[in-house]
Amino acid sequence: MYDGSSGPPPAPDPDSAWVTGGVLFAGVLLLCQGVVAALQGIAALGDSDIYGTVGDYLYRFSLTSWGWIHLVLGVCAAITGAGLLKGAGWARVAGIVIASLALFTQFLFLPYAPVWSVLMIGVDVFVIWALSAYRPPAAEFVPR
Repeated sequence: MYDGSSGPPPAPDPDSAWVTGGVLFAGVLLLCQGVVAALQGIAALGDSDIYGTVGDYLYRFSLTSWGWIHLVLGVCAAITGAGLLKGAGWARVAGIVIASLALFTQFLFLPYAPVWSVLMIGVDVFVIWALSAYRPPAAEFVPR
């Protein structure tokens, strides 16, 4: 019986320009997103009027809690983004973890900054895709 599919979905080509350039772009995005998130956290810690009060919300945290969450996650994202730009091996896995945490955090932060949170969720999805699709070139085995 034909179900309309023609086989498994194609796997991303690890050598394509979209994937290799995507990793570089993901590093830049993580670095920039980390700096902005750290500034977002500092603004929340400063008790400024940047963020309005939110009514009853299931996942409500104090603004001070959000400030620390964004500050710590932002610093980690900036360090990971810099590691990606330098080609560090640990940075790919760390980038996926940090982007996943940032995506989750932005979802919970939606009532405070809805447009910004949706944009950052899109950035995080791209970063996760780019870092997951990339396969570093295998070192050639040279027998001695």
